Amino acid sequence: MNILVNGVSYHVEQYGSGEPLLLLHGFTGSMETWKPFLPYWREFRLILVDIVGHGLTDSPHDPARYEIERAAADLDELLRHLHVEDVHVLGYSMGGRLALTFAILYPHRVRKLVLESSSPGLKTEQERWKRRENDEVLAREIEQYGIAAFVDKWEKLPLFASQKQLPSSVQEEIRKERLKNNKIGLANSLRGMGTGKQPSWWNRLSEVNTPTLLICGEWDEKFCRIAEEMKEHLPDCKMVTVSQAGHAIHVEQREIFAKIVSEFIRGGE
Repeated sequence: MNILVNGVSYHVEQYGSGEPLLLLHGFTGSMETWKPFLPYWREFRLILVDIVGHGLTDSPHDPARYEIERAAADLDELLRHLHVEDVHVLGYSMGGRLALTFAILYPHRVRKLVLESSSPGLKTEQERWKRRENDEVLAREIEQYGIAAFVDKWEKLPLFASQKQLPSSVQEEIRKERLKNNKIGLANSLRGMGTGKQPSWWNRLSEVNTPTLLICGEWDEKFCRIAEEMKEHLPDCKMVTVSQAGHAIHVEQREIFAKIVSEFIRGGE
């Protein structure tokens, strides 16, 4: 279904019943990321959302419309439309940054928080400025050369090297999902919701009293370091490092990931 939220048409799908679990994909992804988990998470009411600029959700021309605080406000309004008071939230990478933003700005909305390979942003203005410059270069490349050329470049990043070990059919599905996005959406997502554009939430992690689970892959050393540091600041937090996985644990170790998430939400050890 499509729901008009603050002037943007959001594509949303729901599956199952039980406690609601909101699923937020990463940059260049879509809700299709989570479809393989439908058989694993039947106990939950799954709420799948294409984040602004991705999938079948609108791609506004104004980069400011993608700002992470506005995207969080959209989630708040979206839950109102769905008559949902509060949810468990799972976010991957960019979706994890959005999930954390939502938990900080709308703490009453979040029951439990799961962050996969994510961060609270960059600590200093100098880091953020440099990242914004880099993201602007990428955004212009997307606009000039198109989605296919960008996806070719994106897939070669060291961050995704471990995905080369996946079966070719799985790699092809991920590629197809990325290619379904559009130039305006991805370029403006970088400009509006990129790590350099969002506020740094490091100083506000201590406010997050929501039970939080941080998941990282052992081969993703950068994000495991970030998770270790986040864990020191989050009041109610546990961290799981998944072996034989890189940045996208939900793709590289699907069954293990599904089990970790469902046990955490259910309250198991």
